[in-house]
Amino acid sequence: MAEVVVVENEAAAGRLVAESIRALIERTPDAVLGLATGSTPIPVYQALAASFAEKPLDVSRVRGFALDEYVGLPAGHAESYRAVITREVVEPLGLTPENVHVPNGDLETIETAGLEYEIAILEAGGVDVQILGIGRTGHLGFNEPGSSFGSLTRVKTLTEKTREDNARFFDSPDDVPMHCITQGLGTIARARHLVLLAFGEGKAEAIAAAVEGPMTASQPGSAIQLHPHVTVIVDAAAASKLKNLDYYTHAWAHKPTWQGI
Repeated sequence: MAEVVVVENEAAAGRLVAESIRALIERTPDAVLGLATGSTPIPVYQALAASFAEKPLDVSRVRGFALDEYVGLPAGHAESYRAVITREVVEPLGLTPENVHVPNGDLETIETAGLEYEIAILEAGGVDVQILGIGRTGHLGFNEPGSSFGSLTRVKTLTEKTREDNARFFDSPDDVPMHCITQGLGTIARARHLVLLAFGEGKAEAIAAAVEGPMTASQPGSAIQLHPHVTVIVDAAAASKLKNLDYYTHAWAHKPTWQGI
């Protein structure tokens, strides 16, 4: 069963995850972070940046792997996930740019990009903690409904709902790419710790399906039920459809503090 933690707001979630990641880096200076993009993980990155500013920590050896990338965006495009990771994670946290990897969405090399990314993750020793958000369709990364639980990094076609959700970042909905390259559910599952964040009522059904629903490819988020170490951090609105919410709250309130998340 995933650990479910209900927090007051997004900032509280960010601080909780940032504390855990900082402790990881203090123990393992070359820790490998799995980095999600989008609005959901931003409070984590902001809290980490504030922590490093208040109490400096050498993060020069920290490594990172982004979940996904659009296929076919021009190099340097402001909404490429390479650009997003650079401005929202690498620069604010002071990470070494060469240590942070993003799938290669270049059309000229796309046929081998998935395998190359898988090899890079394995050569790094795997991901220590993978930060995740979840889409309204239940997708993790860009693993849309129907994705295999054993899938690896590959090219996927985005649903129209996902393209609509991401259109706010582009000048026009037509500018949102049709394809992406994403870590697969099987790739994500190899991370040693999964931290799934969700906020707002719009994510309540996806969270309930991921945590308590049947395991099905129709709800990619339900793949987390197979993982031995999952922390789901949500606000009250995102937790509102969980049937066992009282138990999750009770378990968190009585968890030994030394265990962390």
